[in-house]
Amino acid sequence: MAERLFLVAAMLLTCQVVSVMSSRDYCIVGAGPSGLQLGSLLQMSNRDYIIYERGGAPGNFFYKYPRHGQLISINKRHTGKLNDEFNMRHDWNSLLTDNLDLRMTKYSKEFFPPKQSLTQYLKDFAEYYNLNIQYNTKISDITPPNAAVPGSVFGMRDQHGNTYNCKVLIMATGYSKEKKVTFPGSEHVEYYSEISVNPDDYEGLSVLILGRGNSAFETADNILPATNFVHMVGRSRVKLSWETHYVGDLRAVNNGLLDTYQLKSLDGIIERQVERLEVVKLPNGKLHLNMSDAELLDAFSMREDYDKIISCLGFEYDFSAFNQSGPHPLPHMRYTKFPHIQHTYESVQVPGLFFAGTSTHSLDFRKSAGGFIHGFRYTTRALFNLLEWRFEGVPWPSVTLSWMDMVPTIVKRINEASATYQMFSVLGDIILINDEDKTFRMLEEFPVKLLADIHRHTGWNGTRIIVMLFEYGPDFSGPGKDIFRETRATGEPSEAHQSNFLHPTFYYYDKIPTEEEMNAVKAPEVLPTPSRLHHIVEDFLTEFDGPITHILTLRRFIETSLDSDLRHKLSEECFELSLTHQTPPLACQVGYLRNMGLDILSM
Repeated sequence: MAERLFLVAAMLLTCQVVSVMSSRDYCIVGAGPSGLQLGSLLQMSNRDYIIYERGGAPGNFFYKYPRHGQLISINKRHTGKLNDEFNMRHDWNSLLTDNLDLRMTKYSKEFFPPKQSLTQYLKDFAEYYNLNIQYNTKISDITPPNAAVPGSVFGMRDQHGNTYNCKVLIMATGYSKEKKVTFPGSEHVEYYSEISVNPDDYEGLSVLILGRGNSAFETADNILPATNFVHMVGRSRVKLSWETHYVGDLRAVNNGLLDTYQLKSLDGIIERQVERLEVVKLPNGKLHLNMSDAELLDAFSMREDYDKIISCLGFEYDFSAFNQSGPHPLPHMRYTKFPHIQHTYESVQVPGLFFAGTSTHSLDFRKSAGGFIHGFRYTTRALFNLLEWRFEGVPWPSVTLSWMDMVPTIVKRINEASATYQMFSVLGDIILINDEDKTFRMLEEFPVKLLADIHRHTGWNGTRIIVMLFEYGPDFSGPGKDIFRETRATGEPSEAHQSNFLHPTFYYYDKIPTEEEMNAVKAPEVLPTPSRLHHIVEDFLTEFDGPITHILTLRRFIETSLDSDLRHKLSEECFELSLTHQTPPLACQVGYLRNMGLDILSM
C-alpha cells in the first residue's frame, strides 16, 4: 500500500515539472490590434506562427481602457466615396482586411465609438481569419538565441511553467504599464487604472488631477458636473492636437475643462513638475499640498485642500517579460516609455526580436500616427514585408509599368492611398527608374528611413529613384501655433512649397542616398536634399486631381526628372514625328511604333 502511494506521489510530482514544448517560426506576443494584424498577414501567407495572449479574448487592453468607455479614434462612416482605399484614410479603427464587411464602421454609428464595439470587432476579426491564438498565456522569462550556437532560438515560458521556442519573436503588447509617481505623500494618490468612473462618487468633492493627456482630460470631463472644482497640474503647457497635428495630443472631444478654466468657472490648469509635489493628509481627511519657500504666498494657486488626487500620467512599455540576466531590450534613450528599436522595427539590443504596434512609436513619436491603429496597421504590414524578404526570400510587393504610366499611377496613389496619407513623413511610395527599357518599379508604403539600404530590405535594385511622401508644412504645427490664421493655406501652384496642410511631396535622386546622408538629416527635414524636389499644392478637399493646378505641374516635374516627353500622341502625330525626328517621343515608341512592329527601345 505504501509503495502504491509512493508511485502516485511520484506521478503527481512528475506532472508538476513536465512542461509542454512548442516550437514555431514566428511567435507573436499579444493579441491586440497589431498582433491580430500581423497574424492575419502570416495566416494568409501560410506561415508557421502562433499568437500568445495573456487574456481570454483579443484586445484585452480595451476591455478596461479607456476607463470611461469612449474611444477618441474617428469612425467616419460616410465620405461620399465608394473607393475603399480612400475611405480607410478616414476610418481610424479598422484593421487591413479583404472583407469589406469587417470594418469598424459597421459596428458603431458613433463618431467616437464605445470601446465595446472595438472589442467585438477584434473578436470577429480573429474568428474570420481563424487566427492561431493561445489565450490565457502570460509569457515571461524571454531569453534570446545564443549567437555562439548555430540554430539557437528564442526561449520563453508561461505562468504554468510551459516552455516555448521560436525563431523570430514579435512583441505586440503595446505599452500597458501605468506610470507611477514618487514624491512625499504620493501614497495618497489614486490612479487612472483603479479610480471609480461613477460621477456620483465625486459629488461635492475637490479634485486634483496629475497629467495633461487625453486620459487626464477624459477623467476631468467625466466628473466636472459633480465636483466643486477640478484642478489639473503638469510640467508643460497643454498641447492641442489641432495645433500640433499629432493625434496623441489633447483632442477636442475631451477638452471641456479648457472651457471652464478660461471662462472662470473654478476649474483650472497649473504648470508644475509633478515630481516636486509634497502631499500631506490632514486629520479631516483632506489632502494638503505643502509649498516651497518660493511659494509662500497667500495667493498660491493650489492652496485649497483636495479630497482626491488622481494620477493620469499615461503608460509605458513593460520590460518585465524579458530575462534581465542576458541580452534584453532597453528603453529608447530619449523616449523612455518605448523600447529602443531600429527602423526595421527590430530591437537595437537583441537581433531577431521585433516590435509591432504602439511600442514602435518611438520612430515617429509626436510626428505621425504610428502609435495608433490607423497608423500602425500600416507599419505592421511594412514589418510583415520586411520579415517576408529577410526570412522567406519574398521580395517587397511591387508592380512594373512603362514610364508612360507613371503620372496616372502617381495621381491615383496620391488621391487614394491611405498608408502614406496616415503615416505621413514615415511611409512613402518608392519609384525605381529603369532607363534601359523605360519602365519603373513601384514599391508602396516603404519606411523611407531605410532608403539607403532599400535593396537589402526589399530585394529590388535601383539607382535613380523618386520618393513620394505626404507632409505638413515645416512651420505649421506646434503648441501655440495660430493654425486658424487667414493665411493658413495657399491654392497657387507656384506657392506649393509653402503649403501648410497635408500635401504630396516628391524627392527625385540621381542616386540613392547613402547611410551617412540619411543620418545627417535634421528635423524638420525628412530626407536628404534631393536632386530635385516638387510639392503639389495643398487642397481643401485633399483631392489632388486638378488638371492644371496638380497634374500639369506633376507631369512637368516627372518629365524633367526622366528627361523624357510623357505627353500622349495621336497616330498621325507619331507618324509625322517618326519621319522628322531621330528619336520620337516615348508615347510613340511604346505605342504607335511598337504596334507597327518597330520596337525602338529594344534596338
